[in-house]
Amino acid sequence: MTTKQILVVDNEQYIQEVAKICLETIAGWKVETASSGQEGIIKAETCQPDAILLDVMMPNMDGIATFEKLQENPLTKAIPVIFLTAKIQASDRRRYNQMGMISAIAKPFNPLELATEVAVALGWSLEK
Repeated sequence: MTTKQILVVDNEQYIQEVAKICLETIAGWKVETASSGQEGIIKAETCQPDAILLDVMMPNMDGIATFEKLQENPLTKAIPVIFLTAKIQASDRRRYNQMGMISAIAKPFNPLELATEVAVALGWSLEK
């Protein structure tokens, strides 16, 4: 079985580090990080991750605009995206689903449950 690769796109360094440590330690996945939507798009094209965790609220290019750019790009269109967001009301979830978003994980998230939440959303097994 090949190791899953996740790209975490978040402008907060702390969130990147916590997500990276948790996903690598608990799930054994390889994690790349990006600090902006633009950097995330470039890394998604080059590393072709199995999934992207994408912050909604970022300066310059927010998560919605980043997701739209990923969807327009043939190299990144098929990569499943999960939003990381503090805005997770039912209306937000419906809007994200209509856009083609796989799932949304509330911030702040429980670091010990992050890998499980991602695996459940994507239908992956957590066996190392």
